[in-house]
Amino acid sequence: MNAKKILALILGAALLLAALVGCSAPAAAPAATEEAAAQPESAAPEASKAPAEEAGGDYADTITIVWYPNESAEDYEVAREEWGRLIEQATGKKVEQKLTTDYAIAIESLANGTAQISFMGAQGYIEAKNANDAVLPLFVNSGASGTLDDAHYYSFLAVEKGNEGEYASADGGYSIDNIRGKRMSFVSNSSTSGFKVPTSSILTHFADLGLTEDDLIEGGDDMFFSQVLFGGSHQGSAFNLMSGRSDISAFCNTEIAPYADCTEGEPNTVGSVYTIKSDASAPFDTVAGEEFVIIQVTPVLNGPFAYNSEALDPADVKAIQDLMTSDEVANNPLIFVPEDSDGVGMYEKTANERLLLVEDAWFDPIRNLSE
Repeated sequence: MNAKKILALILGAALLLAALVGCSAPAAAPAATEEAAAQPESAAPEASKAPAEEAGGDYADTITIVWYPNESAEDYEVAREEWGRLIEQATGKKVEQKLTTDYAIAIESLANGTAQISFMGAQGYIEAKNANDAVLPLFVNSGASGTLDDAHYYSFLAVEKGNEGEYASADGGYSIDNIRGKRMSFVSNSSTSGFKVPTSSILTHFADLGLTEDDLIEGGDDMFFSQVLFGGSHQGSAFNLMSGRSDISAFCNTEIAPYADCTEGEPNTVGSVYTIKSDASAPFDTVAGEEFVIIQVTPVLNGPFAYNSEALDPADVKAIQDLMTSDEVANNPLIFVPEDSDGVGMYEKTANERLLLVEDAWFDPIRNLSE
């Protein structure tokens, strides 16, 4: 019930927004090829414009990309290097990679301009933009359709296999009715799918208790949860569950994919069972074969690569967007990793996924979760 409400809020508003933008945008997104330029207008709304479009400002000769803790993991090294190579190809400038262990570091680095580009969830992007209005979306990954209509991933609430019966509902499914008093793990309070969306769902479900977000970030005998952990990354939150530190963990499907397979049920659905891969890298190598069950699934708008328009030359912005929204990049297996590949990347290729330009207003449904 609550997941449906969040789904209606996020996707309903997003689809309405996409329709409105498609009607108002006079042209498709810039692209490096005729084929990419011929995408439907609804698939690629006009890009957000930087406050000052004039070139010639005082911009660094090196472009710094700052990565969240999730993508700072060693498994993503090949993908990170390919992103850097492509941005160097587009701009002719050197690219440096900045790895982090804290969401706040990445958000602050982008907002203050010490990094020019970051791959972020919607919530982190919103926080960076609130800190500095010069922060704008560079592009976002589409859904399998190649448009914004299905540009979303999934937020999970998961429990260890064997404990799912505690959350069974009368209709044969699962409910979060019994999560009160449990040990809860989130990702970071700047995570969209690992905090913002699941807490909104919890607040909606338990509306009669008059809870606020602040009531969910600390545990204790007189608090909603007995203990609250923050994993620091989606991998960290999932590992809190698998190592027995939490009873329930929030994390997303995309970041757990390199470490676990759906072994029962349909992927990304309530009741599905995931098993940690036998060859999973650390720290999951210590819990290989262990299983978890999804008790809640909520679609979440895809997050952007974002940039600081005061720190990145408008000419470089256009060059990067032209290349990244091209067919060349859409078919690059290091950027969009094929389903049957053992590679690890930011995006999976299942059909027509590609990168699209998007306006700041695309993220309003996530902003509205705080209202």
